[in-house]
Amino acid sequence: MVQIIVRKFLEVFIFMLFITFVSFLFIRLAPGDPVLTILNVDELSVSQEQVEMWREEMGFNKPLLVQYGYWLLNFVQLDFGQSYVTGQPVIEMILTGLPATVELTIGSMIVMLAVSIPLGSLSALYRDSWIDQASRILSIIGAAIPSFWLGLIFIDLISVRFSWLPTMGRDGLPSLILPSLTLGLAISSVYVRLLRSSLLDSLGQEFIRSARARGLSDKRIFLVHAFRHSLPPVITVFGVSLGSLIGGVVVIEVLFAYPGIGKLVVDAIRQRDYPLIQGYILIMSAVVFIVNTCVDLSYRYLNPEMKLKETESNR
Repeated sequence: MVQIIVRKFLEVFIFMLFITFVSFLFIRLAPGDPVLTILNVDELSVSQEQVEMWREEMGFNKPLLVQYGYWLLNFVQLDFGQSYVTGQPVIEMILTGLPATVELTIGSMIVMLAVSIPLGSLSALYRDSWIDQASRILSIIGAAIPSFWLGLIFIDLISVRFSWLPTMGRDGLPSLILPSLTLGLAISSVYVRLLRSSLLDSLGQEFIRSARARGLSDKRIFLVHAFRHSLPPVITVFGVSLGSLIGGVVVIEVLFAYPGIGKLVVDAIRQRDYPLIQGYILIMSAVVFIVNTCVDLSYRYLNPEMKLKETESNR
């Protein structure tokens, strides 16, 4: 376990160094000038001397590597800089919007689990029945519908026509239901099919037949043995698709005007607010890395064979 943790720390150092450099470079090479955006040149008469003065004050006249070096030095000191638009510290702005994004992510995951676990399990237990056919059809339809289009349908039907739930803002549980439902249903189709496939594979294993021969009940066999054995592939895909989930959160936050960091970064991209974009990329990269690390560590407990192999290799 100590070797795994040390290796992970080394990986995160290399990973974060790579991410900081690539994201810093690509953001600076993107079209648009943050100085012109800040000065609102479309509304104000600004001379070229003023533009150059601002560019020098913000350090844009220095080479990219020098700019990156200054930024990296501040980052090591946990200083993400200040927003070009609002002047607030980037870390404060991100921490302000983070709770809303976490709420939406958790709500979406609850919807996804509430849909995918029953449908995937029933589809595997009653293979080739009408339940299985209906589950597969629904999962195909869900995979084909973009999340933003599904959200527009919900807004039109549930909010506009019947006025059951609010369409925007963050005002308690009612405002969380529609965004969570939209994103949760959009991603659940993948996990329904994956859980079904993994359960069918587990139910055909030799240890399941041995458990039945020992007289264990079908409920115990399914919950304790088959379901647990089917989880590693599902968790693996979740770790890999976490980036897509974060991207989906960004789209849904913009669609429902939900005040999370997704909507915050979309506004930052439009306004060329480099420090805020950079801070968002770093924090989301760290979240993805941490989740994938937790996924790797969870294999030892979900898959006893892997834990046994580690024990034998350490002898």
